[in-house]
Amino acid sequence: MKTFKKSKPIVIKIGGAVLEEPEGLETFWQQVMHLHETTPVVIVHGGGKQATELAHRLGHEPRIVHGRRVTSDLDLNIVQMTLRGSVNAGLVSQAAKHGLTAVGLSGADGGLLRVHKRPPWQIDGKTVDFGWVGDVEGVETTVLESLLKAGFVPIVAPLGIDDAGQLYNVNADTVAHAIATALKAEQLFLVTQSGGVRRVADDADSHLAHCTRETYDHGLATGWINGGMGVKLHVAFEALSAGIAEVFILAPDDLLARAYATRVVL
Repeated sequence: MKTFKKSKPIVIKIGGAVLEEPEGLETFWQQVMHLHETTPVVIVHGGGKQATELAHRLGHEPRIVHGRRVTSDLDLNIVQMTLRGSVNAGLVSQAAKHGLTAVGLSGADGGLLRVHKRPPWQIDGKTVDFGWVGDVEGVETTVLESLLKAGFVPIVAPLGIDDAGQLYNVNADTVAHAIATALKAEQLFLVTQSGGVRRVADDADSHLAHCTRETYDHGLATGWINGGMGVKLHVAFEALSAGIAEVFILAPDDLLARAYATRVVL
């Protein structure tokens, strides 16, 4: 059993696009090592980019609606192969390279992430059936708590399971929020390529040091907050409302200083 100075964990979500940046990942793992010296750490990862690349190799074009993947039978198989397979195993390997003992698992393991099938949504006047996409009902933290107490770093792939044993694809930002809330985490870090929220996606000078709900609502209404960033901010505000003390959207090399991060505030 490992003794930490801080009892409340940090939950870090890292996206699939970031996973293909070797330089940023090197610094990311160094900073995770530093955090883990005093604080339990849980990592939740995405892998949408990798899933899309495999889909294309199979001659399949995924459908993304408002930053969320529609998951057919084939898409679910692809997600399992990439997220629970190559991406998860790769992250465990990288953690080991940097002196961290990690355990890879999915939300299906140990009943960690209990979900139900998402009902159809009305989007832009159309009914969208997301297929095998799960909405979170609850988190069973036993397996995570056991791993954290033993000093492991859990690395979680965003799959969930229902009462009948059906697997579902779940948005990784949503999984990170659900796990952070269930573990009563002190902080939630949402790691992105952009390193934070920008008013103009390709203009680093439009970076926001803070994002309030008023700014978020205005961004949605005027269209400069959309897609994946819209999902991240929605999740961030839910996490804050659930009692998480601090939520940051930040770059993989900014976990410690958070010098260029966007702090999300109510």
